[in-house]
Amino acid sequence: MTTTQIPRYAVVGNPIEHSRSPAIHQAFAKQCGIELSYERLLAPLDGFADCITTFFAQGGRGLNVTVPFKEEAFQLARRNLSRRAELAGAVNTLWMHAGELHGCNTDGVGLLADLRRLGHDPAGRRILLVGAGGAARGVLLPLLEAGCAHLRIVNRGAERAVGLQAEFLAGLPQFAAKVSSGALSEAGTGWEIVINATSGSLSGQVPQLPEGIYAAESLAYDMVYAARPTAFMEHAQAQGATQCADGLGMLVGQAAASFEIWHGVLPETETVLHSLRTELCDG
Repeated sequence: MTTTQIPRYAVVGNPIEHSRSPAIHQAFAKQCGIELSYERLLAPLDGFADCITTFFAQGGRGLNVTVPFKEEAFQLARRNLSRRAELAGAVNTLWMHAGELHGCNTDGVGLLADLRRLGHDPAGRRILLVGAGGAARGVLLPLLEAGCAHLRIVNRGAERAVGLQAEFLAGLPQFAAKVSSGALSEAGTGWEIVINATSGSLSGQVPQLPEGIYAAESLAYDMVYAARPTAFMEHAQAQGATQCADGLGMLVGQAAASFEIWHGVLPETETVLHSLRTELCDG
């Protein structure tokens, strides 16, 4: 098979040089005996649509989408969206089928898989979701469908959390009894899983949550990942969280879900996650 015949995939974003997606998907491909190429694709901030059109016109098979283009990808694939993507209002996985662009959001699936890997299946658990932006929006449905007992959305600006709750329940009123929202100061107590869906840890900032929010045997989960424990993780441990984890497992999990969409097989993630963690810490 020549290079030009190898199925081509990529992750597109701006910036993009930091992305670990190529290493993850190449590892999945090797594991599954699939030959492919997977690259980083830098799209101009004002030229995402043209970049996508060119990629698929040249025979590209699938794209992962990262910041700041997930909402724009949603608009481009609007005619053929998965239910998860429709509710998230964002797309991180694109592919062509029957000549039309299709989109899905695998972020929530990736989070769910990682929570279960960590021994904290959301079923029957009380979950506090911190933040009301795109990251939070993308995980609401999977957490609720997993059977959590209650999910509370809190945000620095309460109106945004309340708005997200209202928008979500407008399409899925059957979850009304399980969802609430408010300001950070209204977080409440006794949460078994606390998920930081803000980007604060990237700059060392910690959401101003009240003390005593963690239940016994609780998990504090930060969607941001790093070589060292994030600011949120360190603060959560000091506040009584039993276990803390960052979002590297979520990254690998969402990639595995994308891989399954494109190739029809769900790869094993533990080995890839271990390798990635070692590389991150050594780097």
